[in-house]
Amino acid sequence: MSIQLESYRDYARILLAGIRLLNGGAALFAPKLLARRFGDDPNSAVIYALRLFGVRTVIIGIELLVPDETVRANALRNAIPIHTSDTISAAFAGMQGQLPRRTSILLTALSGFNTTLAILAQPRKG
Repeated sequence: MSIQLESYRDYARILLAGIRLLNGGAALFAPKLLARRFGDDPNSAVIYALRLFGVRTVIIGIELLVPDETVRANALRNAIPIHTSDTISAAFAGMQGQLPRRTSILLTALSGFNTTLAILAQPRKG
C-alpha cells in the first residue's frame, strides 16, 4: 500500500509540475494571448504582470521535477499556500467584478485543482 501511495504522490507532483510549466510558459511567452483568454485588454501592465507570474510559475514547476528530494519537498510545502492564495484571489476577483464571471469560475476551479494536487503530493512525514 505504501508503494502505491507514493506512486499517487508522484503522479500528483508531476501533474502539478506540468500544469505549472504549461501555464507559466504561456504567461511568460504568450502573455497577450493569455490576457485575451481572460477577457482582458493586453496592455503593458497586464503583460508585465503575466510575465512575472510566468517566471514564478515556471521556476516552481521546475523545482517539482528536480532530482534533489529536499528541493522537491520544499517546493511542495510552498505549493499549498501558493495555490490556496491563487484560488482565493480568483474567487474574490470574480465576486468583486474584476474578472468576468466565467473566467473567475474557470480560474478558481483550476487553482482549486492545483491546491488539491499540492495536498495529495505532499511527501510522507518522517
